[in-house]
Amino acid sequence: MKTPRNPLSSQEPSVHKNVEDPPSGVMACGCHLHGAGAPKNGLSRRYFLQGLGVASVAAGALTLSAAKARAAGERVAAESPFPRGKPVRVKPILVFDVPVRRDQESWRSYGAIHTVAAAREEAARIEKELGALKQQAEFPMEIHPVELLDSQTKLRQLGMNDTDVCIVYAAGYCTEWPLKVPMIMFLRHRSGPFYLGLEIAHWRFLRQSGDVPAVAGFDMADLVVDSQEELLWRLRALYGVKNAKGTKMLTIGGLEAYSALAQEHGPRVAREMWGYDFVNVTDDEFAARLKSARADAEVVRKMEEQTASLLKLPNIQLETERKFIFNSYMALHVCRELLKETGASNFGFARCMGPGQIAMLGTPPCFVLSLANDEGHTAYCHTDLSHTMPGVLLRWIASRPTFVCNSHHPHDGLLLVAHCQAPRRMNGQDYEPATLMTHYESDYGAACKTHYRQDQVITAVVPNLACNKWQGFRGKIVGSPSYPACRSQMEILIDGDWRRLQREMEGFHTQIVYGDYIREIGYALKQAGGQIAWQCYT
Repeated sequence: MKTPRNPLSSQEPSVHKNVEDPPSGVMACGCHLHGAGAPKNGLSRRYFLQGLGVASVAAGALTLSAAKARAAGERVAAESPFPRGKPVRVKPILVFDVPVRRDQESWRSYGAIHTVAAAREEAARIEKELGALKQQAEFPMEIHPVELLDSQTKLRQLGMNDTDVCIVYAAGYCTEWPLKVPMIMFLRHRSGPFYLGLEIAHWRFLRQSGDVPAVAGFDMADLVVDSQEELLWRLRALYGVKNAKGTKMLTIGGLEAYSALAQEHGPRVAREMWGYDFVNVTDDEFAARLKSARADAEVVRKMEEQTASLLKLPNIQLETERKFIFNSYMALHVCRELLKETGASNFGFARCMGPGQIAMLGTPPCFVLSLANDEGHTAYCHTDLSHTMPGVLLRWIASRPTFVCNSHHPHDGLLLVAHCQAPRRMNGQDYEPATLMTHYESDYGAACKTHYRQDQVITAVVPNLACNKWQGFRGKIVGSPSYPACRSQMEILIDGDWRRLQREMEGFHTQIVYGDYIREIGYALKQAGGQIAWQCYT
C-alpha cells in the first residue's frame, strides 16, 4: 500500500509536478492571510493552495518586463541533456530463514519465505522491481545481483568495495548491521510475500529489544515498507551525497566568504564533511588567460557564435549592451578551460562585486555564472562555502541547477528572494524566458533576469553562516517581480510555519531549486555525517 503523499509533493518520483489549481471561486488572499479563518501559526495546506490563484494574478501584473518575456516565448528546449554524475551503486541483499520442523515446539518465525526455492523466487521479484526503478530514476544507478543469505551472520562475508548502499530485504531475522556502508531496510506488508522484518525491524533492530533507539546512525528513515517510490527518493539522496562529496572548487581570487563566520567555518566543514578540494587561481592568472583568449581569433569566433545563438532565442530579450554578453562568454571560455584542466566542477569569483574583477572581465560575472549553471556546473557569486555546500548537494539531488539568492524578511507567508546570478534551465530540461540586463548594483555589464514559472513548486534551503545548520521549506512561486533590487526575483508562498521561520531564520543567502526535495535533503545530511543540522519548516 502506497504511503499517502502531501499534495504539494511530486506524484511521480522522477517528475516533480505542480499541484492542482485551486477551486474556482476561491477568494482567499495568499499574501495577507487574516480574519477569523486564517491559521494563527503558519499556513494550512488549504490556505496555501487557495492563496495561489489570487497571489499569482497579483504578481503577474507587477512588471511589464515579465509580460514582454511571455509574449516573446515560453520555455525553449535544451539541445543536450543535463549532465549526470557518477552512478549510485546498489547491492540488494535478501536475508531469509530456513527453519526446521520440530515436534511439539515453536520452530518457525513470521514470514512467507522459509525455503531456498521461495528465496530464489523473491530474488527474481526484487530484480524486476529494481530494474523498473532504475528505468524510472532520473539519475544513474548500478544494480548488483541479489545476494541470498540464509542467515544474518553471513553479512560479514560480503565485499563492499563496489557498493555505495545496501538494500536489505528483511524477509528473515535481521537485527544487526556490521558493514561500513549505508543500509536501507526494505519490509514487505502487502507488496509481496510477508516479511518477518515488518514485525521486528522497529523493536529488535532499531531499539535492540528495548524501548529507545539503540543503533547509531539508523532511525525510522532507514526503513521502507512496500513502496518503491519511498525507496527511490532515498536512493536519490544518496546519489546526491556521493556526487557532492569530493567536490573540487575553483576559487578565482581566493576563498572569500560574505561573512566572518562563514570565512572561519566554511573551509573546515567543506573539507571534513564533504571532502572538498580547492584550486586557487589568482586574478592575475585569470586575466592573463583571458587576454590570451581575446587574442585567439578562433576562440573569439566561437564565442561570437555562442553569443549570436543565445540572442536569437525567441524567449531572450536584450536590455543591455551586446558586448557584455560576448564578454561573459569569453570569461566562461576561460572558466571552462580551467575546469577541464583541474578536474573541478564548481567555481566562483571571490570579489564578484568589486571593481577589480568587474574590470578584468569587462562585466560583472553574474551572467558567466548563470551560463555555467545551465551547463551543469555549480557556480555561485563569491566563493562562499556557506551557500556553496547546499547548492552543490541540491544540484546533484535534483539533477538541475540551483538559484543562489539573497534572503529577505519573511512576512505574511511570503519570502522574497533576489540575485543577479540566475540560471534559466531551472527544470534541468529547457530554458525559462529571460531578460538580459545590467547588474543592478553597478548598473553595468550583463545579468540575467529569469522569468520564473508561476505556481512552480520549489525547495528552499537557507544555510546559516556558521555552516552547522540548514533551514528549509517547500514553497510555491507566486511572483517574479521587478523591484529595484537584484534582477532575478521570486516571491515564494511558504508551505509551512512562516512565523517560526521569521523568528528563527539564520544566514543571508538561500538556495532555490525547482521541485520538492525536502525529504532528500534531510536524509542526505544524515548520511553525510550529521555535522549539519536540518531544520525543516514544512
